[in-house]
Amino acid sequence: MKRIDAAMEAEVLRLFAAERWPIGTIARQLGIHHSVVRRVLGRKELLGPSVSARPSQVDPYLPFIRETLDRYPTLPASRLLVMLRERGYPGHQSRLREIVARLRPRPKGEAYLRLRTLPGEQAQVDWADFGTLTVGRAERPLLAFVVVLSWSRRLVARFFLGAQMPVFLTGHVRVFERLGGVPRELLYDNLKSAVLERHGDAIRFNPTLLQLAAHYRFAPRACAPRRGNEKGRVERAIRYLRESFFAARSFDGLDDLNAQLEAFCDGAAMDRPWPEDRTRTVRDVFEEEKPRLLPLPDEPFPCAVHTPVQVGKTPYVRFDLNDYSVPHRHVQSELIAVTEVDRVRIVDGAELVADHARSYDRGARIEDPRHIGALVEQKAAARQHRGTDRLVVAAPSSRAFLVAVAERGHNLGTTVAQLLRLLDDYGGTALEIAVAECVRQGAIHIPAVRQLLQQRKHATPRLPGAQPQDPRLRDIVVRPHALTDYDHLTRRDNDPDEDDPR
Repeated sequence: MKRIDAAMEAEVLRLFAAERWPIGTIARQLGIHHSVVRRVLGRKELLGPSVSARPSQVDPYLPFIRETLDRYPTLPASRLLVMLRERGYPGHQSRLREIVARLRPRPKGEAYLRLRTLPGEQAQVDWADFGTLTVGRAERPLLAFVVVLSWSRRLVARFFLGAQMPVFLTGHVRVFERLGGVPRELLYDNLKSAVLERHGDAIRFNPTLLQLAAHYRFAPRACAPRRGNEKGRVERAIRYLRESFFAARSFDGLDDLNAQLEAFCDGAAMDRPWPEDRTRTVRDVFEEEKPRLLPLPDEPFPCAVHTPVQVGKTPYVRFDLNDYSVPHRHVQSELIAVTEVDRVRIVDGAELVADHARSYDRGARIEDPRHIGALVEQKAAARQHRGTDRLVVAAPSSRAFLVAVAERGHNLGTTVAQLLRLLDDYGGTALEIAVAECVRQGAIHIPAVRQLLQQRKHATPRLPGAQPQDPRLRDIVVRPHALTDYDHLTRRDNDPDEDDPR
């Protein structure tokens, strides 16, 4: 059945009792089902025997219904219908629901004491959900960390993109700094960041929260479940933020939103009337409470969280949907990400490897130009070394040539690149002969090598099909060997009596 609010219920009662409208008319005009109207009127005992003088099919079963509801007050009407049909009830569920709604025992309302605290004694803490915020390609939850001093109603809040433990800790630290002190007791609504496990009065707090409490000397408390009076101040503060601050507000990013919220908490929220004495403002009462707060410690609590991260073949670590650069010497290793709300630091033991501003985007690449520059230089040097090695293998005399180039202060990289082009054009054997000749003559420059190569090329006759088709064959160096052994063999074949001992 449709649930109606108190205003609609009052209108139903007025139309029936004062205007004498029939049930069907009330249902049609208010847009609700006639069973809802009957339920409201039956609950207020306006439907007596005069509503329906005809006997009902459910009348013989009324004693059984009353007895069952007395024993099981929360038993649903659907289960009662099954039990009645087993006993012969032929009616429908809608009529039975009206009877059950009228006969079901109503729990007595629970009375709550209004809790009072001393100045500086307590603050209430809670998270408030304000939807989502788009950051680049990511959709992040927008949450407000809200703290209210129970005595003065001083309100301090801050928006965050999530509720992880670093954010939870940072929220406390910044609130304490804004208050200029610490309440003696903080009351939580059984938050997962605060309460890990609870069985009645046995509560196991989060160890990190206990470390925070020990640092600031406050006592964490968890309010009883389903006790709205214990945390009513922070709940009213959240509703106040929704209606008086966040509704129809425009902002440009999280920083702008927090700046506006800080101005609101220090302005309009401080100047609102104090609920205990509306002739005074929250600002006036907080000035009395502030000296009663515990003093802040010398150093704030460290809010960073350490998380192991892997570096793959590329010099980046992945954290919270984004990639952060590290020096290339750390590839294929495991490092530690020390993360806070606005920073991501990568460490290797005690060494700080990288320090980045934290991004809440998705798939972003946050780079330090020094990391990328070092990798580019290393790759360029590696390419140069590979070229030099290939050059020395193909033309060994190029080693002496390059040493002479370095002694003259010329650019080695440019010289190696030009010699490699000549190696590709003329082959290893021709380049070795030309470079060796230049070293012997002391002509340590590329034009001299090119000139010798061109002269040798024009002086050597070309035979059809003599040019190697495979480019790799041009790098093969053919070194001439002494032929005296072959001359000796030739002499022995031509003069068999020479050197014959006989």
